[in-house]
Amino acid sequence: MLKQQLNLKLSQKLSPQQIQLMKLIQLPTQAFEQRVKQELEENPALEDGKEDRFDEYEDLSNENSDDDYDNESIETEIDVDEYLSDDEIPSYRLQANNYSPDDDEKSVPYAAGTSFTQHLKNQLSTFRFGETEREIAEFLVGSVDESGYIRRTIMDIVDDLAFTQNVYTDEETVEKVLQKVQKLDPSGVGARDLQECLLIQLNRKEPTKQVELATDILDRSFDQFTKKHYKKLLTRHDISEDELREAIEVIEHLNPKPGGAYSGNTRIVEHVTPDFTIKIEDGELQLTLNGRNAPEMHISRDYSNMLKGYKESKEKTKAQKDAVMFIKQKLDAAKWFIEAIKQRQQTLMVTMSAIMHYQEEYFLTGDERNLRPMILKDIADEIEMDVSTVSRVANSKYVDTPYGTKLIKEFFSESMKNDQGEDVSTREIKKILEMSIEEENKRKPLTDEKLAKVLKDKGYPIARRTVAKYREQLDIPVARLRKEI
Repeated sequence: MLKQQLNLKLSQKLSPQQIQLMKLIQLPTQAFEQRVKQELEENPALEDGKEDRFDEYEDLSNENSDDDYDNESIETEIDVDEYLSDDEIPSYRLQANNYSPDDDEKSVPYAAGTSFTQHLKNQLSTFRFGETEREIAEFLVGSVDESGYIRRTIMDIVDDLAFTQNVYTDEETVEKVLQKVQKLDPSGVGARDLQECLLIQLNRKEPTKQVELATDILDRSFDQFTKKHYKKLLTRHDISEDELREAIEVIEHLNPKPGGAYSGNTRIVEHVTPDFTIKIEDGELQLTLNGRNAPEMHISRDYSNMLKGYKESKEKTKAQKDAVMFIKQKLDAAKWFIEAIKQRQQTLMVTMSAIMHYQEEYFLTGDERNLRPMILKDIADEIEMDVSTVSRVANSKYVDTPYGTKLIKEFFSESMKNDQGEDVSTREIKKILEMSIEEENKRKPLTDEKLAKVLKDKGYPIARRTVAKYREQLDIPVARLRKEI
């Protein structure tokens, strides 16, 4: 039996230009500046900066070219007048007016330096090595990860030296060279695990009573220390609570990731550039877009003059027509890019303005407990745009507020019901959870079950497993690891 089915499918495809616009909207300020710079380099019909006269794109006439290319018709129409106009266009038509001319246009600072690996290799010259030992030392330095550790066994390193470096040695020699590598700065580098890393740092300190006790604890009772079994430590090392507290304080000042300052194996520290600024003036919120998102752009007058010369010429050769086709493509791209920048500015401002007014109470007070539940659809519905557009703005943009620079997506959160049946933000619940943990007795930290009861008493009836999930999202350890003496 044959069965016929009729399936209707509605699909929407974005044009290449729409996709490019979405990508522009997603870019934060610094990346957007780079994109503008790239476009200026690639399209000679586009220029930056102010100009007294601008080229307008209006249909003054429809002059089609019906000339032949040696008896071949031209399939593409060239409407030259679309790209030409002698009208004086006021500059406000092509500028953003949401920032002051005296806004700070400071360049983004960054700290640059040598790579972490090179930093370590430079220090090897302070040691005396034989030829083979130096090769081993450089290989060991190259094996240090971005946290400052060598997370491989000595046996594996011996094998790799033989296979990849043609250096044949033994575990004893590698261990001997490793001890020298572990004397490099920063202190603790070259360790194979956390215990060794901390002990290396302690061995460089002045041998006070507290340092010696801390070394003894890490050497003999590392497992009990990490699990905070303080009673076992007191008994095993025959010490008082005050002595243990002092030793723990010494350990807490050590660096568990000595390579952390060289994140990504380079010493480049990028600073966040806020895309927006929110200020409070006379009790009202004021939103501005970073002026670097509104560059001055215009069409190249040279390219406009080329088209004008083509229009005025009586004889139009094939070479001229080919040149005009190229010019037309570049002018189309320049025209679109200028318009896309305007659309990007408008989209950013409309979206952020809606977020600011939706979270007005928070921006006026800075108290995270005043953050309203807000999802992408709430803002998308308000500004009548697609959820994906709001997401592109929220995920990669920062706003400078009176309370610090914030990632916009942090203002979004799901909602939960309190005991009054009111919708409250999960961010609000997390903040209260965080405050409850800060206020707890550190000698007897609250378990997740007890924290759930505390939140319930405050009007937030949530399950223990939800408390555990929020605690983990806040990067707060379990009660046992929060215990202090």
